[in-house]
Amino acid sequence: MSRQPVLLIVDDEKPTREGLRLALEGEFDVFLAANLKEAESVLQNEHVDVLLTDLRLGSDNGMEVLDRAIALSKPPLAVMMTAYGSVDTAVEAMRRGAWHFVTKPLNLDEVEMLLKRGLRSRLLEEENRELKQVVAEKRSLKNLIGKSPALAQTIDRIEQVSPTRATVLIEGESGTGKEVVAHTIHQLSGRPASKFVIVHCAALSAQLLESELFGHEKGAFTGAAQRRLGRFEQADGGTIFLDEIGEIDAATQVKLLRVLSERTIERVGSNTPVKVDVRVIAATNKNLRTLVEKGEFREDLFFRLNVIKIDMPPLRERGEDVILLAAAFLQEFAKENQKAVQHLSDESLRLLRGYRWPGNVRELRTVIEHGVVMCNGTEIGVDHLPQFLHMAPHVELTKSLFATKESQKGLASMDDLNLNALEQRVIQQALTRADGNRTEAAELLGISRRTLQRKLKEYGYQ
Repeated sequence: MSRQPVLLIVDDEKPTREGLRLALEGEFDVFLAANLKEAESVLQNEHVDVLLTDLRLGSDNGMEVLDRAIALSKPPLAVMMTAYGSVDTAVEAMRRGAWHFVTKPLNLDEVEMLLKRGLRSRLLEEENRELKQVVAEKRSLKNLIGKSPALAQTIDRIEQVSPTRATVLIEGESGTGKEVVAHTIHQLSGRPASKFVIVHCAALSAQLLESELFGHEKGAFTGAAQRRLGRFEQADGGTIFLDEIGEIDAATQVKLLRVLSERTIERVGSNTPVKVDVRVIAATNKNLRTLVEKGEFREDLFFRLNVIKIDMPPLRERGEDVILLAAAFLQEFAKENQKAVQHLSDESLRLLRGYRWPGNVRELRTVIEHGVVMCNGTEIGVDHLPQFLHMAPHVELTKSLFATKESQKGLASMDDLNLNALEQRVIQQALTRADGNRTEAAELLGISRRTLQRKLKEYGYQ
């Protein structure tokens, strides 16, 4: 602590106050109070680091001073002193937030040493808490793997919004990592130790969802044998994550609007409002604005949810993030399955780069787990990866081929649009560009030479 710590001494006996001030003013910036009113004035106007208060203050009680101090947003280190020491009194003082307890007559040297020790302990606790927060933040952001500009923009937005209380709406395709983003925002929110409660809205019927969110009273409906707290009450003081918010019915939308506007809920079967202190993060794989235009989602609720919007980019727009994610998943599943797998082959990496990943990060994760399980060595080859990857045309090759006039002519008729015909044309184009070299053609397609040979055989090529 760079500044001199502030000490508030509260005692109704002037000789005791003055004696303590003379003994401690060299180490502390000392304030004196004779009663509860004077103590409250100092606590309100000064940042007090240490409180040393007598238990008996004439008509006042030192426990009241303790209560006022502990109720502050940054409570001081509190030490009680009394000439009427007892175990019961000490236990009560500690229960109400006191750090230590001393009895009169006081040994001034021991009191000074006690207060210094308490301050050192408090400082270490604060440093430890700050260190844990920094570690938690770094760990949270590490869950968002990638260096692409699209992901960098998302991370910047997450860091900007996380420390606030603002409601957040996350939109993105299925599998892009919306839940990971929601959890990261919670971890960076300043209260990561509080609850993070998840509700998968699409998985519940309208009646079950209402009860799940807001709870119910005993007898509210058939089977309600006792009162049940809903997810909002369970998340009080923390964060609730409403996944697939676009799936909730009209009646639940009305109740959710009230929660966001008034910060109160009503359990099913009750008209009594219950206050909740909950940060709301919602996610959807749909465009809520489009749903509003269609009349399928309340506009006022949309505005309440859309205070801050975060768009999760699809994996196909994240470039080399595919490779970084694949490497991270490989390490995770190799450790989980006690495998010696260390990396992916160059051919496998080309195959991963070329696929469009309609299932996004979730699909990539599944593919890498499959590869780790099927690999018995240290390198995942193309034969260890799922078969559907081999069947898919290479993204970059397909883009370039279908940009040519020849390929446009070949697809002029809708009758020609079938997967086998399309695949044959892509293979033919690849062989043409590779001057008939099948190894080069396979590389262009992002498949193994063995897979190309098999496909050529299927289509009647020798």
